[in-house]
Amino acid sequence: MPTSAFDDLADQLARALTGTDPGAWTDFDENVRAELRWGRSVPPVHTWFPGDPDRRPTAVETAVALCGPDGRAREAALSFAHGLPELLPLVVVRCADWAGPVRERARSVLRAELPGLPAEAFGDLLAVARLTGGRLRGDAARTLLTGTLREGPEGRVVALLGHGDRRVRRLAHRIGVERGLLSPARLAETAAADPDPAVQDLCANAVLATVRDAADGALLDPLLRSRQGRVRAAGVTGLRRTGRAAEAEPFLYDHSASVRACARWVLRQTGTEPLPLYRAACATGDGVPDDAPLGLAECGDRAVDVPALWALTGHGRPRVRASAVAALRRLDAVRVEPLVPLLDDGSARVVRETVTALLPWADRLPADALLRRATAGPAPHVRKGALRLLAETGGAAFREAARVLADDPDPRLRARARRAGA
Repeated sequence: MPTSAFDDLADQLARALTGTDPGAWTDFDENVRAELRWGRSVPPVHTWFPGDPDRRPTAVETAVALCGPDGRAREAALSFAHGLPELLPLVVVRCADWAGPVRERARSVLRAELPGLPAEAFGDLLAVARLTGGRLRGDAARTLLTGTLREGPEGRVVALLGHGDRRVRRLAHRIGVERGLLSPARLAETAAADPDPAVQDLCANAVLATVRDAADGALLDPLLRSRQGRVRAAGVTGLRRTGRAAEAEPFLYDHSASVRACARWVLRQTGTEPLPLYRAACATGDGVPDDAPLGLAECGDRAVDVPALWALTGHGRPRVRASAVAALRRLDAVRVEPLVPLLDDGSARVVRETVTALLPWADRLPADALLRRATAGPAPHVRKGALRLLAETGGAAFREAARVLADDPDPRLRARARRAGA
């Protein structure tokens, strides 16, 4: 065997075996084929595989033969894949082979090896099958493995809920829900804590499907406490079924627009109109909830509520000021002159909202004043906001600001200015 050539391929195989990326197997497959076709020191597989009939090929030899350009060698190599579970990911790849005999042999080998396969190894195969499933003829392995998981032992499904591959985890959760393997309490905790939005939605919807009356109310608590808006929205929606609709009121002022909308819907279903609640909340002085102004704009009246929103642009808390500016923009009630002083606000959040509100009128703002803010503003967020407004109209003032800020002490602003001036 040409040792010098196989050393590199053995290293690639070792990385695929010890890594967690299913793409490493498809990369190995392509790299082997390219090496055998174009490499100067590697002869075709058929000249050395299977070689001595009295000697079983090594795992590296079998892996290389499984990926070679000669279909007869790939088919022969599949016979030696029995008893080498570490090479099953390559068998999955061969299930989508362009040669019919290779595909059929690979699928037969895969079916024979699946019983008794540990859950983690099964999940790794499933990750490769999900990756190659979009290929021409690639759906067979994915269908086989998915069907095995759907009909197999419950423990395998549960074990794969924490698999490292996102697609495998999503499938395991979906099958777990379909098979009723996950308790409503576990689903609620998963929805509240899982970082994957698809899993959050799946589990939150499954929880809502089990909520019927007040006895199920505790299932909503993890959802309502979640840091994810989509999950809180699901929890708020379920409050009506459990007779807890009044608890939706605090969520009228949630940071998430979807949560606010769900809270309004729940309250309206029980005869409570949200608008007076928003107006009362926005009139509480220091006690105004941070996002109450934006909620007021979402269901308020432009002629009635705009004066209150303008007043809140001067509120003592930055989040309230920022929400008020966003609310004015939503109601199409922006006036340029009253908003200009907020370009110097000490809060980056307020300046961002103000800049967004003023962008459509950037050409009405004095370029020299924006240039002063951009080049001599006291804080990076002030300089950044002014640069963004200048960029909207371009011109000499913008080019000068970009030139000056290219040497700004703030690295992010410096990079932005250099990109703008490029």
